[in-house]
Amino acid sequence: MLIITGTMGSGKTSVLGEASDILTQRQIPHAAIDVDALGLAHLPSGACNDAVMYGNLQSVCKNYAAIGVQRFLLARAMEDGDQLERCRDIVPTANTAVCRLTASIATMKRRVKMRETGVSQRDYIARVARLNVILDRARLEDFSVTNENRPLTDVALEMLIKAGWISG
Repeated sequence: MLIITGTMGSGKTSVLGEASDILTQRQIPHAAIDVDALGLAHLPSGACNDAVMYGNLQSVCKNYAAIGVQRFLLARAMEDGDQLERCRDIVPTANTAVCRLTASIATMKRRVKMRETGVSQRDYIARVARLNVILDRARLEDFSVTNENRPLTDVALEMLIKAGWISG
């Protein structure tokens, strides 16, 4: 399993997609999953978004594993060790690498501002720096990759090489 972490605007979803395309071109079976998308909901009172999100992840991974998928590429800001352990418990694989995508706060805020044009834009932009501090404290990454002022393909290739999924 390779987990792509980073704050909002670091490029997790974009790098996830590009890494999936690179693996597909090389005929490497895998599943690419944006974990946050599995929990995008406003649930009835008393329901926990994280519980539903991780339950959905478990179902999706079980379906992929049933057809022989052994490599899982996940995008998710890992804020603490408990979140990382939940993913390790869910995803049926022996090895886990965590890649943190980095960029300047200004760049990440600009990306979020461009992407999030709706009613929560201000909240999302404010969360960029706060989440970055949380990730700095958690230090769950095995390695980091800079995702600023360089082609997306180069970022994804560097990540996949550092994770040992492909050779240079």
